[in-house]
Amino acid sequence: MSRLRIALTKGRLQDKSVALFERAGMDCSPIKNPGRRLIHSIPNYPLDAVLSKAPDVITYVEHGACDLGIVGKDTIMEKGGSFYEVLDLGFGKCRFALAVREGADFYGTYKYRVIASKYPNVTRAFFAAKGMDVDVIKIEGSVELAPILGLADGIVDIVETGATLKANGLVPIETVAPISARLIVNTASMKLYKNEILDFISKCEQELRDSK
Repeated sequence: MSRLRIALTKGRLQDKSVALFERAGMDCSPIKNPGRRLIHSIPNYPLDAVLSKAPDVITYVEHGACDLGIVGKDTIMEKGGSFYEVLDLGFGKCRFALAVREGADFYGTYKYRVIASKYPNVTRAFFAAKGMDVDVIKIEGSVELAPILGLADGIVDIVETGATLKANGLVPIETVAPISARLIVNTASMKLYKNEILDFISKCEQELRDSK
């Protein structure tokens, strides 16, 4: 059986991914104790893991450096790419939301609107689907500051509890898209290692069903 290589998004998605693998009977101790190694081999299953930042997961999978990847739907929507999105893993759940200052009538005005976001492609696509022409400003840090400083009429950002928005006088007024972790597969790998990849997908699906 050929060894597959999977890129995992560092942080919470990595922890959730490892928990899923362990429930499927995989020994993930090398991933949990990585030391200085960059590639971590699971000893009892033909799978090697690479820990990466979210955008790099897509890059590695798209270009065939990794056969599989686990990444948030937010990154997939913003970055795009050529690969198969094969499984919604159901963890890392949150949503993209449009938020404005409390009391603002965002849709009740004809003025040109400015939207701040870390996700300009997602934001443009959302408003284009509504037939609205907006000016999108990319913000790298705390996007909640933009409406407070008068830089933007609203923001599009990832919302989990809404506590940060509330603390800064903002309210979500519309869901842009739901988000969760997804399993992606390189298009060539799906042909070359079809049986191995289907076996891995099957193990993940079984554990997801059992954990419901």
